Amino acid sequence: MSQARETFGGGVAVITGAGAGIGAGLARYAHRLGMTVVLADVDEAAAAALRDELRADGGTAVAEKCDVRDPDAVADLADRTYRDLGPVRLLVNNAGVEQFGYLWDTPVANWNRVMDINVSGVFHGVRAFLPKMMAHGSPAWVWNLSSIGGVAAVPLQAPYIISKHAVLALTECLRLEVQLAGHDDHVHVQAVLPGAVKSNIFEAAGGVDSGQDGADVNAAESQREAMLDIKAAAMDPIDAAEAIFEQSARGAFYLLTQPEYVGSAMAERAQVLISQVPPQLRTERRFDPAKH
Repeated sequence: MSQARETFGGGVAVITGAGAGIGAGLARYAHRLGMTVVLADVDEAAAAALRDELRADGGTAVAEKCDVRDPDAVADLADRTYRDLGPVRLLVNNAGVEQFGYLWDTPVANWNRVMDINVSGVFHGVRAFLPKMMAHGSPAWVWNLSSIGGVAAVPLQAPYIISKHAVLALTECLRLEVQLAGHDDHVHVQAVLPGAVKSNIFEAAGGVDSGQDGADVNAAESQREAMLDIKAAAMDPIDAAEAIFEQSARGAFYLLTQPEYVGSAMAERAQVLISQVPPQLRTERRFDPAKH
């Protein structure tokens, strides 16, 4: 039996943004481990389709429509889960969106969308679930999805990169606060930093309004195409989920989908801060996992 199955099997997992991409991969792998899976997504149809798939495979799954931008909706999700299914062993704050284009061309609504989902959505999840986890006293895990972008500087994706730096800092601070409050004996806070994992995040990403005076639409769409090229060689979400679950079960704090690839980006970031060298454009602007 794998360490992940021993740690998580039989528990309840709540995953936001579970309808597609790495969220769906985490849900499918949690099911393989024998977990009851709560599939929370603003896309009700996607969550329901995955629920039916997992149930057909003999699992226990519940689909919940939930917009993580709404704190009351997330609080209701926590209340229903604890009432109907019992204590949550694993909370995965995964829901996230992308944005392409120069920062000064980014529509205000798009900026707010990224921050409200990627950052505030994590905060709402923590605020709704963590007090219940601490009060129950049984072993529990909180995973917040940052990204390799959380340790990088990338042009033409600033809102997304900013949000993932914020989630990483939030998670590091949260770990310290759980320790300070005396709950680290049973509540484990961990940061997930995926590298390139197959999803539809790039297709669904916001861009630049062509009606905005002077907006560089071509730059935004060129970056989207570059990211779609990377997606073609990206990691399968199930493989990413397996790596995350196993590292978590071993007690790691930084959970990396591709330890060597993401780890090299972390080391590069550390060296930049040590040397205090200003950010530099790469000759090859595209972020290629095979070369990083």
